[in-house]
Amino acid sequence: MTDVVVIGGGPAGYEAALVARQLGAEVTLIERDGIGGSAVLTDCVPSKTLIATADVITRTRESHALGVLINGSESRDASISVNLATVNGRVKELAHAQSDDIHERLVREGVTVLRGRARLSGPETVSVAGESNREIPAETILIATGARPRTLPDAMPDGERILTWEQLYDLPELPERLIVVGSGVTGAEFASAYHALGSHVVLVSSRDRVLPGEDPDAARVLEEVYARRGLEIVGQSRAVSAARTPTGVNVTLEDGRVITGSHVLMAVGSLPNTDDLGLDEAGVATDTAGFITVDRVSRTSARGIYAAGDCTGVLMLASVAAMQGRIAMWHALGDAVTPLDRTMVSSTVFTDPEIATVGFTQRDLDNETLRGDVVLLPLATNARAKMQDIDVGFVKIICRRGTRIVAGAVIVGPHASELIHALTLAVDQRLTVDQLALTFTVYPSLSGSIAEAARRLHIAAE
Repeated sequence: MTDVVVIGGGPAGYEAALVARQLGAEVTLIERDGIGGSAVLTDCVPSKTLIATADVITRTRESHALGVLINGSESRDASISVNLATVNGRVKELAHAQSDDIHERLVREGVTVLRGRARLSGPETVSVAGESNREIPAETILIATGARPRTLPDAMPDGERILTWEQLYDLPELPERLIVVGSGVTGAEFASAYHALGSHVVLVSSRDRVLPGEDPDAARVLEEVYARRGLEIVGQSRAVSAARTPTGVNVTLEDGRVITGSHVLMAVGSLPNTDDLGLDEAGVATDTAGFITVDRVSRTSARGIYAAGDCTGVLMLASVAAMQGRIAMWHALGDAVTPLDRTMVSSTVFTDPEIATVGFTQRDLDNETLRGDVVLLPLATNARAKMQDIDVGFVKIICRRGTRIVAGAVIVGPHASELIHALTLAVDQRLTVDQLALTFTVYPSLSGSIAEAARRLHIAAE
């Protein structure tokens, strides 16, 4: 039996623990705050639950073209409201239920779960402070301590008016005017959701467009939708401070302008939870930002010590964290393993519309990292989209020049997070656009646009 100690109970940690048990190891998992980590308790599960409510409101509000009446009215401006206390209560209930489910499975599979704060006390020993103080020897250690919201010195969260995304679910009432600082994935998602719920939202972006790390065509569609719905964007403006007023908050920008709101959400990135873990003493290297340096099989610079998830800064997604954790245990315990390949990772921005991506990007084409061809097919041409009154969004497919192998894709529209899976399989299995095009799709369906876009990339044989 091999002794494995996992520090952190988020997706990276609990998936690693389950794999290690499956492979016959004795496993101890140590979690400080709750099984599931921030992904389940304060981040991914809560935010997507909140967004689910926002989606229902948006679909209802914009269904007048389908003949749906709201209080007898066909107007887009017909009143729909939410009870935020009820919404947030459901959010927290689901998060804790998911945490309990994961905890029960870990125990059922034979994982020893300890509540406490863990620290490396040597290259093969972990000390635990908490409900039971002890030293645990381990042949293999996985660090999966996650990350936390980054804050600004002059905009420190108070949990009432100046908020991080972890604190939103304690609000008793909907913010009247919510200022969202940061136009990355987190900022864009919450701006979209709270605007749908009924807040007036002002999104402050330090860049020239929303979602600067995403496909430019996708970001353009999102900005057009925001403008149509009345969501205000203040672009190329960096917030330097946020201060409470008697009735709300003032956010000061770098150029001296002041934006007034009832609440402000600071969505300015994440910091790794790597402080006071004993990394230096154990010989575990970090980068200048404090993220643990790992290779493609999750090994750190110290023998027998692995790291996975947001504390590594590698594509900070729950799905990637879980895969990193599995890969670490497959490698450590001698099972067959495929190193992490970032080009095979699919991801979604849960705005409305959703933006899902996989593989190589438009940027790779533009800078000639990839020699390929691309087609963009608007969803407005799709029969099912017309039936559902979907007038925005697209399917974009990128293929390699010559081989015609699918190299990347972007989908913008409803259920993009589900639709991208077909294209993720195509990228992973190195399917050609012709193989993708020849696969049957249902008519009418949004997925039909995937096959149609692939057909448009066909080149007739000479």
